[in-house]
Amino acid sequence: MSLLKEFKEFAMRGNVIDLAIGVIIGGAFGKIVSSLVNNVIMPPIGYLLGGVDFSDLKILIKEGSEGVEPVFISYGIFINTVIDFLIIAFVIFMVVKGINKLQRQKAEEPAPALPPEPTKEELLLTEIRDILKAK
Repeated sequence: MSLLKEFKEFAMRGNVIDLAIGVIIGGAFGKIVSSLVNNVIMPPIGYLLGGVDFSDLKILIKEGSEGVEPVFISYGIFINTVIDFLIIAFVIFMVVKGINKLQRQKAEEPAPALPPEPTKEELLLTEIRDILKAK
């Protein structure tokens, strides 16, 4: 089997396509969460802390000179990224929790009741009826 044919079979499986769709939606969701954190959550928190913009928080390691950029540790951006992660992790947790709950409910649903097996007498009467009909 050629490598190209194997790859095509792999790529066309339903799970791979579902995974690709999930990655694309996850990327878009990540951008939404980043915007939420940077533009909605962090400004009021910064305001409450005395007008601090978290994205500007950094520690200077080395002063810049002619042609050399200064070196910073941008811990404010790191704080924003951690909050992004926590929000995304919480949302994913809630989605998985909901899916698990639905699966448990589906598993707990009783199977439809099958009609009871006919007794020996019912089978014998059915045979007698069929014989009489045949005559």
